[in-house]
Amino acid sequence: MSNQQLSQYAPRLEAMARDYGLDYYPVDFELVPNTFMMEVAVYGLPVRMPHWSFGVRYIYQYVQHRMGHSRIFEVVFPGDPNRAYLVTDNKLAENTLVTAHVLGHADFSRNNALFGRMQSQVGFRIVEQAAERAHRIQQAIEEHGQRHVEAVLDAALALEQNVDVDRDLIRSDYPLYEAASDRETPTRGFRGRYAHLPGEEREADGEHGLRRAPIPPQPEFDLLWFIARYGPELEDWERDIFLAVREESFYFYPLFACQIMNEGWASYWHARLLREADFLPQQLYLDAIKAHSDVVRPYAGSESVSLSINPYHVGFCIWEKIIEDRGLDAAFRIRAEEDDYGFIRNYLDEGLARQLQLFAYTHRRPRAGEDRYVVEDRDIHRLRELILAPKFNYGAPRVYVQHVAVDGSLTLRHEARIDGRGLDLPRARKVLEYIQRVWRRPVRLHTVDGSGEEEVLEVSD
Repeated sequence: MSNQQLSQYAPRLEAMARDYGLDYYPVDFELVPNTFMMEVAVYGLPVRMPHWSFGVRYIYQYVQHRMGHSRIFEVVFPGDPNRAYLVTDNKLAENTLVTAHVLGHADFSRNNALFGRMQSQVGFRIVEQAAERAHRIQQAIEEHGQRHVEAVLDAALALEQNVDVDRDLIRSDYPLYEAASDRETPTRGFRGRYAHLPGEEREADGEHGLRRAPIPPQPEFDLLWFIARYGPELEDWERDIFLAVREESFYFYPLFACQIMNEGWASYWHARLLREADFLPQQLYLDAIKAHSDVVRPYAGSESVSLSINPYHVGFCIWEKIIEDRGLDAAFRIRAEEDDYGFIRNYLDEGLARQLQLFAYTHRRPRAGEDRYVVEDRDIHRLRELILAPKFNYGAPRVYVQHVAVDGSLTLRHEARIDGRGLDLPRARKVLEYIQRVWRRPVRLHTVDGSGEEEVLEVSD
């Protein structure tokens, strides 16, 4: 398929999209080979910091592709301009559909509040920023050696999901001293009256009556930021790597937290634009609609907890119902205000769940040769939470910094009651080893499972 053929239809699709009220930054489309597309999908960006883990992901993606289990139609990076990559091996009908699909993504990313908040902090040219970071890391490899730089990347990328997106990207360090209001409230009665004898308070609180604040002063969930700012012996280039990984995690978070909404919105608009694009040849239109049905088809998972959902399918159906029941203006407002949490909880109702066959299933042992799944739970509230559960905290266990001791040792904590997840202890120990190499002091993790049982992992020199 040539770029010239696609260019006949792309401007007319864009004009239709703007006529319907879609508002987006310019989109730079580029046709690329399949191998390049897989690299972009695996690395997350066209050029990114070098690390062995991306090679592992590439091999997995390549095997899935060769076995027919995975096919990448497009990759789009929100920004100003948006960067969209289409595969040269796709048929004209597929890339025509993808062009319309990308316009939906571009409108969503410009107008959604979460995307807007993150992009305003990270910037609107992530592709160029990532390439610049990759160049700086290559310089660090030349200056400090592959092994040293890789050890820092091991730790930073192992923690790429452990950021606090409720805080700003640019943060101030903790205060050095406690505010008076943060101190312990005096006990009433005899103990309170004689807790501090005359002349003792100045000695306890230091020369100026100030008391040093603990580090951290409260549980700190942004592990990348904390290590970058408070690692006892990190060099500037090492801190830079942690902050670079953190910044990219902020950029990618809306794509993760709005996946069902975003893919559904793009699917709704590619379907609508193609349906009403009377300038498309009949056969091209039919082939494009066939590609649409492949994109939004539902599929069932093999696990026994619930059906595995296709975000394109679920999102597309919810948007269709919203627009049918409430109108396009309401849809534009919802697109601007919600993320997947509000979208699923507010707009996936019981009737739609039944239509989509999204209730929790359990696998029954075969009897007389019959192997089947049976509806186990029709509770719509439970269903919504099952869909949303993998999204909490970027899909990672919620671990926080509890304390840094006088000797510099670092104590982390995880409680299953906070995020509903247990820890894979061997994997957790490996991550602690990565952290200890850059923290350069003992590191321990207290983890409390759902039944209240506590286990402590510790790594030191």
